[in-house]
Amino acid sequence: MAASSSTDSNLLWYLEKLNNKEFQSVKEHLIQAPLEFELPEIPWLQLRKAQREDLDKILTTNYEAHITWNMMFSIFQKINRQDLCEKIDARRNRNKEAHKVLVSKKPLLQWKEGIYPKANDEFYNSIAPGLLHVFDMIFDPRNNLSSDNFNMFLMGERATGKTVLIKTAMILWLRGDMWKDTFSYVVHLTSHEINQMARSSFVELLSKDWPDSQAPVADILSDSRKLLFVLEDLDNIKFTLNMDESALCSDSRNQVPVLVLLVSLLKRKMAPGSSFLISARPGHQDAMDVLLKETDFSIILNFSDEIRQAYFSSFFKDSRRATIAFKFIHENEILVDLCSVPILCWVVCTTLNQQMHEADDVKLEFQTSTDIYSHFLTNALTSEAGVVAGQHRLVLLERLCWLALEGLMQDVLDFSDQDLRSVGLTEADISVLQTTNILMQSSNCEDHCTFVHLHVQEFCAAIAIMRPLVQTVLPSTFKEKERRAEYNDLSPIMACVFGLLNKKTRDILETSFDCPLLSGMHRRYFLEQMEYLGANPRVMEHHMPLFYCLFENQEEEFVKQIMGFFVEATVLIRENKDLMVSSYCLKRCHPLQKLRLCVQDIFEKKVIVVKTSRLTYFPADTRFEDLFKAVVHSQNLTHLSLTCMPASGRVFPLLREVLANPMCNVQHLSLMKCDLKISTCEEISLLLTNSKNLKKLTLSNNPLSNEGMKILCDALLHPGCALESLVLFLCCLTESSCNSVGRVAMLSRTLKHLDVSVNYLQNHGALVLILSLMVPSCHLEELELSGCFFTINICRDIATAIITNKRLKSLELGSNNIGDAGVELLCDALEHPTCILENLGLEECMLTNACCETLASVLINNKTLKKLNLLGNDFGEEGIVQLLRGLGHPDCILKAIG
Repeated sequence: MAASSSTDSNLLWYLEKLNNKEFQSVKEHLIQAPLEFELPEIPWLQLRKAQREDLDKILTTNYEAHITWNMMFSIFQKINRQDLCEKIDARRNRNKEAHKVLVSKKPLLQWKEGIYPKANDEFYNSIAPGLLHVFDMIFDPRNNLSSDNFNMFLMGERATGKTVLIKTAMILWLRGDMWKDTFSYVVHLTSHEINQMARSSFVELLSKDWPDSQAPVADILSDSRKLLFVLEDLDNIKFTLNMDESALCSDSRNQVPVLVLLVSLLKRKMAPGSSFLISARPGHQDAMDVLLKETDFSIILNFSDEIRQAYFSSFFKDSRRATIAFKFIHENEILVDLCSVPILCWVVCTTLNQQMHEADDVKLEFQTSTDIYSHFLTNALTSEAGVVAGQHRLVLLERLCWLALEGLMQDVLDFSDQDLRSVGLTEADISVLQTTNILMQSSNCEDHCTFVHLHVQEFCAAIAIMRPLVQTVLPSTFKEKERRAEYNDLSPIMACVFGLLNKKTRDILETSFDCPLLSGMHRRYFLEQMEYLGANPRVMEHHMPLFYCLFENQEEEFVKQIMGFFVEATVLIRENKDLMVSSYCLKRCHPLQKLRLCVQDIFEKKVIVVKTSRLTYFPADTRFEDLFKAVVHSQNLTHLSLTCMPASGRVFPLLREVLANPMCNVQHLSLMKCDLKISTCEEISLLLTNSKNLKKLTLSNNPLSNEGMKILCDALLHPGCALESLVLFLCCLTESSCNSVGRVAMLSRTLKHLDVSVNYLQNHGALVLILSLMVPSCHLEELELSGCFFTINICRDIATAIITNKRLKSLELGSNNIGDAGVELLCDALEHPTCILENLGLEECMLTNACCETLASVLINNKTLKKLNLLGNDFGEEGIVQLLRGLGHPDCILKAIG
């Protein structure tokens, strides 16, 4: 390996090549050079007296090595010492080549043939060139697609090919077929390496792979635009990346906590102008939010229908079989999702192909992932490649499943030979498991193996949970205690356990391996737990994990029995498969009375467009219709909340159809945080005028414009509208909106509750609504005006409304600058004999002890007020004592006070 000589990397050697006149000229240039490089100056007196050895020491002490060399290179050019510049260039080129030799010897790039099944490798080789071309094109500065401090994110679920793509790209770079003139150095980092580090300097990090840990840092950092960092598994880094800028470090020589070092690099406090290629799995948005900029790119690895169909054609060869198999999986969103990952697509295709061989009519009966894994595991261990003696087949299955479970419990996904031996697996066992592609060589850890996919490991762990403990399994712990991965979601294992409760699926394993599973005990346990959760709805954050478990089970009566415990459900929709699973369960939840539905942007089509900052080949479609039709089937469902639902034009006509269905009994519809626009307000208006059962509409946290409000208010006055409650909390309303809203408050014959809290109504807007209360045709019983930015100036009008309105029972005025004088006016009204108010909110209204005597009088004399909220006011000890006297009076009928 080429290496820099001790002379051409020694600054003193260069200084000694200068004659006295040149050396004096260098010192003179050093007066101005620091200013050009935005560096601290060196005092002229210190420079003037310095000899060559002194100057060498001054420069290496005051500046980082790469800064010193860049500065001296510039000065050598200015004094016409081109020979010295050529010497530096030659050294830099040798170090670039030396770096490539070191990178090529890394275990990461020791390509292993046959790690993946042949069909998988063949298909990868057919699609990889297109993605690698995107890699090359985006980083190439000549295309002007990237900027300084550029990040490229490679996103994908486990085993979607992120590591393989990165390896391939680095090999092509080493060959000169990619990034030839773009990057001189590529520094590869993994989350595992970072998690093992406590403190380090940037110099130490760069030197970790160099002989004697001595990297040519000056040359590596001489042009950091030519430096690429590859960071794998961002989601597996064990600490948060959110850090204050003041804590970051800019000096490559300083040893700092690894978190500070990493964030300093990611934020380019160090190596400004460098680039990052970062791989991660979706679902770790916090880290992405810290790092992702508008100028960055992200590629999402996921099979589109076209690529999935091409995979099936490549695998089956026979076009008829490929068409049958593809059509079958395309009708089941769970199987479609499985086939979005290449290696799982191979598992599915292998299983379908086996079933086709056994059935002349090519009848495929798989419904769930548990079905697929049961057939895959059984076919593998009973095939010619996996054939073993009958009794030992069960022993092998038990050892494999124990390995799976213990690995997940100890955060181990890549197993050493010692791990395998610890559960009793012999060399012959391991050979069978690798031949059948149940276990594979790890692409992350040298001399380790892993399950063909994490989902298969989770399925095997579920079998271990359902097996009675037997002597053939050796309860043990792995010798290597360090965490090699992060596994903290047990819900997929539980889903597989539910799947194995299905008799038909369970029979596949029990008959093939003589392997009885403890189904009765688990069934009784789950029924007890679900009954408890149904009676305590606040214990469950949302119901999607349970829904996935029940979908895997597919036993009609068991699913109905469990869903029968739930009268309310919270459903979080992130993917198309969530819609399918939710629909299946909600159709079987007959007691359901309340449904909260949060839909995150699954309706957007995403395509490869290089000019945008987001790249993907995952075009999403939806099964939203199925979910809504499930709502109709439950006549008990009265509350439907569609939180964060994209305001899509295709959704509202469907919602209108569902709500108009005679079987639907939804009375409260919530559309919070749906980014409603004017066109959407027209759709909502149609809902209001056509849904006779709809009594309450919540539109909170939407930027409703004045024009949008006018459209809604026209619908509220339509004869077909039966709405009784309207919630417009935080809807960006202004005083201009209040004319329309006030008209509804005056004229609507059904509206009894109106909430316009936290809107910028000010005195004029709030007054319009207060005046509507004084009109005899007003049917409002509850009005909420908290946080509407009005003052004492309209309190006299509020007091008048309290006295004159014969229906008003609740008034919320909190978080407004009413003050003691304003409350005095309100208290006069509260003691008036015609006041029928039962609830009054005065929290955070700038009240002091000056109004407490009057409030205490109200507590004694008012005969209707049952609830009073005074939180967030500074009454002081004296004021509180006065209030307590009022509360303790025998004539006080108040039931609740804040």
